[in-house]
Amino acid sequence: MKLDNRLNAMTVDVEDYFQVSAFENVIDRNDWDSTKLRVGDNTHRLLDLFAEHNVKSTFFTLGWVAKRCPDVIRRMVSEGHEVASHGLAHQRATTMTRKQLYDDIAQSKAILEDISGTQVVGYRAPSFSVNDSNTWVYEVLKEQGFIYSSSTYPIAHDLYGVPEWPRFKYERPEGILEIPIPTIRRNNVNTGIGGGGYFRLYPYRLSKKRIQRYMEEENAPYNFYFHPWEIDPEQPRIEGTSLRSRFRHYVNLSRMEGKIVKLLRDFEWQTMCRTYDITPEDK
Repeated sequence: MKLDNRLNAMTVDVEDYFQVSAFENVIDRNDWDSTKLRVGDNTHRLLDLFAEHNVKSTFFTLGWVAKRCPDVIRRMVSEGHEVASHGLAHQRATTMTRKQLYDDIAQSKAILEDISGTQVVGYRAPSFSVNDSNTWVYEVLKEQGFIYSSSTYPIAHDLYGVPEWPRFKYERPEGILEIPIPTIRRNNVNTGIGGGGYFRLYPYRLSKKRIQRYMEEENAPYNFYFHPWEIDPEQPRIEGTSLRSRFRHYVNLSRMEGKIVKLLRDFEWQTMCRTYDITPEDK
């Protein structure tokens, strides 16, 4: 029995284990093509779980991955999921010029639409890399026909975060809907409850309690994110990065799939577009 009947958005950031920002200084992008992919099998496993529990999800997918795993993209569409953009090759928006980002997003969008046969209207910046320094990202998205973004996490964090930005869906002046990762708020401080490393680190009962509190306190949908590599405890270990980065990446990988199954059972899940009533006609 579901704990809450409201519709929430399940999202997956489709990238492989060696493409995460934490490893960008120790893994050369030129070596990506010679590295054995695990993202295809892991994403198929997620699609199996979603089918088993009647869950639809939005897959924010790297164009780089889509080119190499087109069968995964086609399966997403055939099973009723939404394909959205995570950029081309997981380069953070804060590290690119406007022209570079425009090209990155345009290439990703073209690849995803060509393979999926669907219109791509959603975007999530790698590592939530939209902040006060690059709000022009929204202008780029508008120019390319996107409707919404989910690129901000309103928390204080050493790698990302815009704690003073809105916590709920809102329309940007540029004409793009921004849908932040959810937080709970106490004593004027936001705490992240949207998934990822927080979800792996804490016991499921604590995460569930926080999600339920959000649902009781806020008149807004909840959205959750994670990555295919998070259900893959057998992935190769990367050396040469910081102890903090290794801890964040590898903590509780062996427990993640079981936690995801509980999450799928306990709440109602749909795509971003269906949860937030977004259609291409909104443009």
